[in-house]
Amino acid sequence: MMPLTLKTSKQYKAFLLLYILFSMSQCYAFESSEIEIYVHSTVPDKQYSLADVRAIFAMRTKHWSDGSKIRVFVLPDDAPLHRQFTKSKLNMFPHQFRRMWDRLIFSGTGQAPEEVESHDAMLKKIETIPGAIGYLKKQSINANIRIINYE
Repeated sequence: MMPLTLKTSKQYKAFLLLYILFSMSQCYAFESSEIEIYVHSTVPDKQYSLADVRAIFAMRTKHWSDGSKIRVFVLPDDAPLHRQFTKSKLNMFPHQFRRMWDRLIFSGTGQAPEEVESHDAMLKKIETIPGAIGYLKKQSINANIRIINYE
């Protein structure tokens, strides 16, 4: 195996840029594992699939298994936690969800999830609204919220 030799300044800069991007992606992957999907304590406790959770956040599933209304809460599209959540937990990109939500709105067949401005606002909504679902960085669970189980 030949050693890596960088003959020009451009090669060195390109190598350095790739190294930095790779390093950042490793940190990003670690942080994304700290995100969980939380629901209000009234949400039926059952095992959900990844497809179920995607359908909920895509606003295609509107009711829980007990018939109660699902209330979906998300952060703004450009929020780092939102990007991490959609990529790491739902294996989709934020713009894919935005496109689905816009299609529902413009066709008149549905609505987008309710957008909250911060992590604390998301926690407050999930704690106080029956049927609520959202995502947060891992934290201690209280009597009003729990982590949703899904595969």
